[in-house]
Amino acid sequence: MQRTGTNRRKTRSLFKKNVRLKGKISIRNYLQTFKEGEKVLLKAEPAIQKGMYFRRFHGKTGEIIGTQGTNYRIKIQDGNKPKEVIVHPIHLKKCQKKN
Repeated sequence: MQRTGTNRRKTRSLFKKNVRLKGKISIRNYLQTFKEGEKVLLKAEPAIQKGMYFRRFHGKTGEIIGTQGTNYRIKIQDGNKPKEVIVHPIHLKKCQKKN
């Protein structure tokens, strides 16, 4: 059998940006840094495909376990199975601390 489509298949509405957020990408988000053990949210930046994760992990939170070049290795829980994803920092957001 031949595989139909690519990793971004059926993501038109999933990766869509808010109208107010469209435009030039902030260099601050592109070069942001994280520490090991920090909690992050996987939120894709659709304008940049480099270092993007698979669509199943969109909106999940994970923990940074290390770096790999300019990217970060993130441990997430996919159902009951722990998985490791390599993601560029533009697709990550810091999680808010709950009071």
